Amino acid sequence: MQKPHGGKLINRCIQKKEPIDTKGLPKIEIKKESAEDIENIANGVFSPLQGFLCNNDLNSVLKEKRLQDDTPWTIPIILDVDKQEKKQIKEGETAILTNQETGIIAKIDIEDIYTFDKKNLAEAVYGTTDINHPGVFNVYQMRDILIGGKILLIKTQPTEFDKYNLTPKETRILFKEKGWREIVAFQTRNPPHLGHEYVQKTALTFVDGIFINPIIGKKKPGDFKDEVILAAYETLIKHYYLRERAVMSILRTSMKYAGPREAIHHAIMRKNFGCTHFIIGRDHAGVGNYYGPYDAHNIFSEFPDLGIVPIFFRSFFRCKKCNGIVNEKTCPHDTKYHINFSGKKIRELLRNGKIPPEDMMRKEVAETILKFEKPFVE
Repeated sequence: MQKPHGGKLINRCIQKKEPIDTKGLPKIEIKKESAEDIENIANGVFSPLQGFLCNNDLNSVLKEKRLQDDTPWTIPIILDVDKQEKKQIKEGETAILTNQETGIIAKIDIEDIYTFDKKNLAEAVYGTTDINHPGVFNVYQMRDILIGGKILLIKTQPTEFDKYNLTPKETRILFKEKGWREIVAFQTRNPPHLGHEYVQKTALTFVDGIFINPIIGKKKPGDFKDEVILAAYETLIKHYYLRERAVMSILRTSMKYAGPREAIHHAIMRKNFGCTHFIIGRDHAGVGNYYGPYDAHNIFSEFPDLGIVPIFFRSFFRCKKCNGIVNEKTCPHDTKYHINFSGKKIRELLRNGKIPPEDMMRKEVAETILKFEKPFVE
């Protein structure tokens, strides 16, 4: 079985016999995105992290793309507080973190309280300080002080998509029960069109199973809603996959749109789920024109010790001459015969209540999407 990142699957969930007295401890209301980070730390998705980054680790991640102990890590997992909240906490003490929307209650043993340079963080992670980049915009909206330290998840509450949610511990058991030794992960934030299916099945040809892992969380306007993505994939798996070869589970986290750095982060998380391979497509985790189409491929050369095999897909398209879905390595024909999979065109058709052509999207998938009155984030 694939080793977790850093060698050990982290568990920072409270044990039933472990009493926690929260009386008298300062309480900090955190954002939903930070609550999701806590769950991912606690359940091992972010292994080897045991809490929010302290200053030394943050600086190392920004400059070296590694934690201070040299473990590959590219996206800062940090917790911001305001000056008023800072007054009630001290290094070496414990505080309680809560989020009313998710019902999360956790404790943090505060190791570090520090300030940070937002411009420097944005430039390092996103490669730009342009406020029009959604990730940069979120950085500039952060509060001015960061706290670092180990967390312990005390309480959660049921959520809408729990039936789709498997922890790394659970996926590892499931993969073992299925007899899968090599598993390829596919991340998605869209319903599947035929190009996605082509990529998934091409990769699946060489491994034992595929782990389809949609991101559930904050998205930008115009993105498909979470429930639409899940329903569409349920339909695809039901009609076009062998049941013993495909598993779907959600990942609760927000998209950062950090391009190459986020591609490494996405691979690390799937490694922790037990996957041995990870599909990286064109402009993975990109937005606008901030990154080159294959920057997310090239960054993997910096991490020979990552411990998960990237499977790179460049351009793929339908060729009228080949009469099928092909890529630049397999099709000898002129581009006039090529039909690209345009997400924009598919969205426009669906917005107008129309089913995309069957050479772009499975009819059953399109019909599933159109059952939703408002399938897009507004």
